[in-house]
Amino acid sequence: MVIIRMSPPSLTLAGNFDAVLLAGDITDFGPDERALDLLKMFNVPVLVIPGNCDNPSILQCLDDNAICIHNSYRIMEGISFLGIGGSNPTPFNTPFELSEKRIGENVGKLLSKLRGKIVLLSHAPPLNTTDRVQRGNVGSAALARYLGRFDLVVCGHIHEARVL
Repeated sequence: MVIIRMSPPSLTLAGNFDAVLLAGDITDFGPDERALDLLKMFNVPVLVIPGNCDNPSILQCLDDNAICIHNSYRIMEGISFLGIGGSNPTPFNTPFELSEKRIGENVGKLLSKLRGKIVLLSHAPPLNTTDRVQRGNVGSAALARYLGRFDLVVCGHIHEARVL
């Protein structure tokens, strides 16, 4: 979870923030309604994408209760937030996986519509970034091709490669 602060910080313990970014794996294989417990914690816009361990059916729940930006974007205060949920293929056959071709096509189409500051909210990291596991790098090659187009990348997915 990433909390984005676009206004000056306050002196409160957590501070004021304008939006929350959720980078997927919200339900850990369902049910979809588990997402509601997390989403109702916030009284600011929540931009969210599903992870590979969320069922594709979660998209409706996210659309109804947050701002789901899977395969879409949202512009807030002049910053474009582009979203791609799920992950590139894994050896585990998880519920929400997309081919590298589809990831690349979707991101390319969205980027063609955007200018200025762009934040990528992706469940999968770009290849050769924060994607190292014991057997090597497993991030998305399609996302890596677009790395120079983003001002910030927010991702999850690779539990072994946590960074702050």
